[in-house]
Amino acid sequence: MAIQTLYELVQRSTERFADRIAYTMLDGEDVTFREAGLRIARLQETLLSAGLGPGDKVALFSSSMPNWGICYFAVVAAGMVVVPVLPGFSGEEVDKILEHAEAKALLVSDKLYGILSKETIARLNIVIRTKNLRVLTQRVEAPGSKTVPAPDDLAALIYTSGTTSSPKGVMLSHRALVHHIELCRGFYPITEEDRFLSVLPLSHVYECSIGLIYPFSAGSRVYYLDRPPAASALVPAMRRVRPTAMLIVPLVIDKIYRSQILAKFTANKAMRLLYGLAPVRRLLHRIAGRKLYGVFGGCLQFLGIGGAKLDPMTERFLLESKLPYAVGYGLTETAPLLAGAVGDNVTIGTTGPAAEGVELRLENVNPQTHQGELVARTPCIMMGYYKNPEATAEVIDADGWFHTGDLGEFDSRGRLYIKGRLKNMILGPGGENIYPEDIESVLNSHVCIEEALVTEQEGGRLVAFVHFNREQLERSIADWRATWKTKQEAIEAKSAQLCNEIREYVNEKVNRYSHLSEVIELKEDFIKTPSMKIRRFLYNNLKNLNNIRKGNGSLLC
Repeated sequence: MAIQTLYELVQRSTERFADRIAYTMLDGEDVTFREAGLRIARLQETLLSAGLGPGDKVALFSSSMPNWGICYFAVVAAGMVVVPVLPGFSGEEVDKILEHAEAKALLVSDKLYGILSKETIARLNIVIRTKNLRVLTQRVEAPGSKTVPAPDDLAALIYTSGTTSSPKGVMLSHRALVHHIELCRGFYPITEEDRFLSVLPLSHVYECSIGLIYPFSAGSRVYYLDRPPAASALVPAMRRVRPTAMLIVPLVIDKIYRSQILAKFTANKAMRLLYGLAPVRRLLHRIAGRKLYGVFGGCLQFLGIGGAKLDPMTERFLLESKLPYAVGYGLTETAPLLAGAVGDNVTIGTTGPAAEGVELRLENVNPQTHQGELVARTPCIMMGYYKNPEATAEVIDADGWFHTGDLGEFDSRGRLYIKGRLKNMILGPGGENIYPEDIESVLNSHVCIEEALVTEQEGGRLVAFVHFNREQLERSIADWRATWKTKQEAIEAKSAQLCNEIREYVNEKVNRYSHLSEVIELKEDFIKTPSMKIRRFLYNNLKNLNNIRKGNGSLLC
């Protein structure tokens, strides 16, 4: 009989794979499935000692480690509700989330504990350190109770880090999270021989569902780093672990491609000419791919890329290099997977067909572009937004279709192409639909651009903000002493020149309705959400942006 709750998942996996290693902290401990089961039981008793019971909310605010998963499973298997909080939220945001969720307990890592207010800590029944599962503070000492959860009981309450609005609490049931395992298995089956290297925040539903719950169900082993996944830590870790599976976001592979591949193949005019020839480019990509595969440890079978749109140039490299990558599309509200493609099914620009058991269609289709809002019906749909029935009714209709807010289109083979967010669409002077994400893809194809954002400013002007790749920029002015007094003067002059060149570069490649009026350099990183998406609304007004950054020096060239 198929499992229907996370409680059943914990019971089955801890018994079936008891002697196998579930979690490993590099340069730290190994935790078997049996030991995970024992820790889960002990943590449940600690929570019960603080008067907690079924349905009570327990916040999980921690860096990734073996005990993160143990905390997660301990809460949900006791019939309580876990509230994973992204480490990137500010202390004030976390305070508000815990208050809105009515959390009674907190599981927290050492570094994050310090950003919470004393008032928040004082309201909680108990606070437990994730590193060793010991009590930090306990206000309530009373007998609690646990229960065996039902499939339709609330399991997780996940607060989104929206780019245009305040966080909303997404309610996911046991049924949704467990059924999601079947969706994953339909794309890429795993076994107890698989090794995952976890580098993304576990509080993000993408990593939690596919990188934690899925491998735990199959007896796979998951490795964690004891430091941020910068290249200096990640490269040696991959060589040691030799992972068979990893999950990353496009930003990671984009940086690798731009700094390690594109920069080398366009370093001088001769190389640029050769790289522009398709047969030569494919050969170079294949050679680079073999080296990159070795960097990943030489055993990689599944490199899952999700969480944002993958740049077309980067994806072309991945495809031609023959790295075993997979793409997927989904949202927190759908736990998250809706569509995906693996292996030979991968095609540049598409997120692949709908997952088995998921229905996808378009609404309000534009007859010229054949694009419309993507709506989905899935067994993994959320129960709704916590304490927000109005917002729930806006996105889930009477027939159970979830309105994603994304613009999409399908090809003749049923493969989905995501064109951008409906809220981001700009209406041109003649009623044309302008998708900033399409223009951003062209911008991001420029070797000197790290990230880009297109907005509509006063008077209907299309303006692009760009953040340059500093190394590439400096490489382009290696002979600065011949013209400028200082290197800084050279960089300023080159940046101004690049802004004009890039505007012309983009306008040659897009339709006339999408022409840029101006390109502006941001000298600092874009302001982002905890899930590393640009907070677009902050850049819709130049005065607003200057007010936000006031006191940090001029950001605009």
